[in-house]
Amino acid sequence: MRSGRIMLTRVMRPGRLAYPVMVSRWAPDARERLETAALDLFVENGYEDTTVAQIADRAGLNRATFFRHFADKREVLFGGEDLLAGLFGDAIRGASPDATLTACLQAALVAADAAMTPQQRAKAAQRVLVVAANTEVQERGLLKHARIAGSISAALRARGADELSARLGAEVGMLAFRIAVERWNASDNDEPFALHAAAALRELQTRAAELSRRKGV
Repeated sequence: MRSGRIMLTRVMRPGRLAYPVMVSRWAPDARERLETAALDLFVENGYEDTTVAQIADRAGLNRATFFRHFADKREVLFGGEDLLAGLFGDAIRGASPDATLTACLQAALVAADAAMTPQQRAKAAQRVLVVAANTEVQERGLLKHARIAGSISAALRARGADELSARLGAEVGMLAFRIAVERWNASDNDEPFALHAAAALRELQTRAAELSRRKGV
């Protein structure tokens, strides 16, 4: 009989009574297997035509296991955003007391390396393809973007930044992050994500400085 994550079975031994043994059905890599299966199916069949049952079946698991890890199939695409929001916020709050706003953003982008691993790069590319092809998930993505930006802004305000500076810093940080993701996905080497992120932030700062020197057209 199966119940939740535990399956009861009976062990028969010669000359002894049968007795129940608790056999764990927990798969320690279940979330990763479900994520891989879902992204593969989204790319192969399209997001809308992929069901939770198909994802679970491809992963060799069941629907109940899927819903223990994800609220719905959209969360497969955006569940990692919660991790990023935490990494960004913690890095900014943990920066040196005399760190500038730019230094805080640099610390946040470096912290993203914990989530943007080489193993995740192929999945990141798949996510970009799926999101670009579906309006529904694009809208969900905007909400997640706002949540991460809010985490950055709140952390900057906690360090003493005024509201406008904190909001501007959050948007610049998120733009640098998106640019870095694009370049990271397109690169043909194993450079860590943090290098792309740092370069993107520097370029944005350079372009912003150039804007103040350009004459209107």
